[in-house]
Amino acid sequence: MKKLIFTLTGLILISVISAQSLDEIVKRYTVANKLDKVSTLKTIKITGNMSMMGMQMPMTMWMKNPDKMKTVTSINGQEMIQAFDGVKGYNINPMTGSSTPVEMTVDEVKQTIRTNMFQNYMATYLKNGQLTLSGEETVNGKPAFKLKAAVEGGTLIDIFIDKTTYLMVKISTTASGMSFDAYPSNYTETNGFIIPMKTTTTAQGMEFVMNFTKVEVDIPMEDSIFRIK
Repeated sequence: MKKLIFTLTGLILISVISAQSLDEIVKRYTVANKLDKVSTLKTIKITGNMSMMGMQMPMTMWMKNPDKMKTVTSINGQEMIQAFDGVKGYNINPMTGSSTPVEMTVDEVKQTIRTNMFQNYMATYLKNGQLTLSGEETVNGKPAFKLKAAVEGGTLIDIFIDKTTYLMVKISTTASGMSFDAYPSNYTETNGFIIPMKTTTTAQGMEFVMNFTKVEVDIPMEDSIFRIK
């Protein structure tokens, strides 16, 4: 009985210490990224390009608080569009041979909503009990906290937070049988909004590089931008 009590006490203490450490990491991450302020922004527009296998694909993203989002990516003169108007989401992918809007599935909507930059998802994961601290690893030669998030739809995300800056330096995601690693860098602040201007992603032996060239905050943005149908 004494051994059982001792063991249980130890496990409880470990749980409490881990919870306190995780809570502190999320707080510092929130402060470092000014995520306590981002929810007060009205709009965000980002211009940039994605490079893959020698191709340069210009892209533009529009976001309007609280949940409207649209991304347009130009591929060989054709526009691939993802849009969510706050109620429904649509994809237009001319690479499939059709320019007709296709309504997003439930899982696609959830995935799109997770890209909402007005939200502090780390704090949400913590609040919902979806986030755990699983140790430390070295990323780009620097020590980083490794956090695990188990989100809806069976998606598993490993999040690496730099121990000095408390900025995200790596994200490893496994979803729908696919895995990829993303490395955000070149963090820049625009009117209180902090974002990595470069993200290098590796998946299935291929490398994608996303470079943002312009960030605009709180500019006029009509709701019609996000309507496809």
